[in-house]
Amino acid sequence: MSETSNPKLLRCVSPVDGTLYAERELATRYSIARAIESSHSAQRHWQGTSLPERARICESAVQYFESNRARIAQEISWQMGRPIAFAGGEVEGLAERARHMIAIAERSLADITPTARAGFTRFIRKVPVGTVFTIAPWNYPLLTAVNSIVAALMAGNSVILKPSAQVPLCGERFTQAFAAAGLPDGLLQCLFLGHDDTARLIASGEVDFVCFTGSVQAGRQIERAAAGTFAGVSLELGGKDPAYVMPDAGLERSVEGLVDGAFFNSGQSCCGIERIYVHELLFDRFVEAYVERVKAYRLGNPLQAETSLGPLVRTSAADWVRGQVREAIAAGATACVNPSLFPAAAADTPYLAPQVLIDVSHDMSIMTEESFGPVVGIMPVRDDDDAVRLMNDSDLGLTASLWTQDSGRAEQLGDRLQCGTVFMNRCDYLDPALAWTGVKNTGRGVALSELGYSQLTQAKSFHLKTN
Repeated sequence: MSETSNPKLLRCVSPVDGTLYAERELATRYSIARAIESSHSAQRHWQGTSLPERARICESAVQYFESNRARIAQEISWQMGRPIAFAGGEVEGLAERARHMIAIAERSLADITPTARAGFTRFIRKVPVGTVFTIAPWNYPLLTAVNSIVAALMAGNSVILKPSAQVPLCGERFTQAFAAAGLPDGLLQCLFLGHDDTARLIASGEVDFVCFTGSVQAGRQIERAAAGTFAGVSLELGGKDPAYVMPDAGLERSVEGLVDGAFFNSGQSCCGIERIYVHELLFDRFVEAYVERVKAYRLGNPLQAETSLGPLVRTSAADWVRGQVREAIAAGATACVNPSLFPAAAADTPYLAPQVLIDVSHDMSIMTEESFGPVVGIMPVRDDDDAVRLMNDSDLGLTASLWTQDSGRAEQLGDRLQCGTVFMNRCDYLDPALAWTGVKNTGRGVALSELGYSQLTQAKSFHLKTN
């Protein structure tokens, strides 16, 4: 976040052209206290609202997003730099996830009844945790936030949303959508908060669950702030997601999928592909085809329809990737893409040419530390054991992608991989019917699927003696 000399202002500087795109007042301690109070009050009434009525309101909110898709896509492009050709897809993804969570709410929230016992009525009821504090990132500002917002509201909770300072309009879109849908006041509120106020709110004990998506470092700060409050915490943190291309993988299909998986959203995806291991029998042909496909990208102004690769979110993010590439080359890596093919790329700007590196090793940060940019390293491997060892050689574990014609082999290897999701012949995707989670420093907690409701509810047992 970039701020003026007035500490009460939040400023969104667009990576498109460096201009001020939006400015909002940060919440004061008084307005935060009021928001908490109204959230608690509204939640107590909302808990008694029928599930069909909750579903009606959530579906109406989804329709608001769909009706405003074009305008929202333009806002996303201006705020964080995604090409306009792809920005509207975030609305479609939001709708898919929201509707799935609405559809499964009845069975996910149903009472659990143990084996009948004469003279007793016994069941476990899933009741809302209370107030959910959602801290959303800038890279997928709608998709990440909707994971917790819709499920929390369907479960009977209230939500306080803190959007990233880079995408304030996306936070406002949520409150606008649900207000238009008729959600009672206080149930979904958007607060613009600085880091100190965010930590203070968590530490206050006034929120019952925290859903955070962001960096490992920030995740540790969230945990420290929540210590002693007994609030639940869900953390989706970094990723250095690997792919393994086996000898029987279709060359064209694997190249197409893994180029998109590495370079979509300029590589700014927590589950994007950041390192690729290719069986040595296929390595040379794979790299040649892969590099040619990367060269076809068009880097430029994301508001132009022909642009397929936009700027990174800010110059400092691009500089981090530039530094990783320089260090790798100095250590012996080979750069396969000539940056001159991308004239829009320029030093001291967020516009960065895509890059593919070979002759890399795990002694280089490009293969071990999250890049979050348009770069990927590719290594040859001898066999499955070699691939699994390298894929697991990370302190992060979000997803892993396997490319083969043999689903049995993929399942066997998947059991050995340290990650939250195993893909076969695809990558960089969230299926709302499956649990979204990670291992190691990628965090804790589960979003989406029936399990996503588990962390947003608490068990309440009823033991009724009837005779």
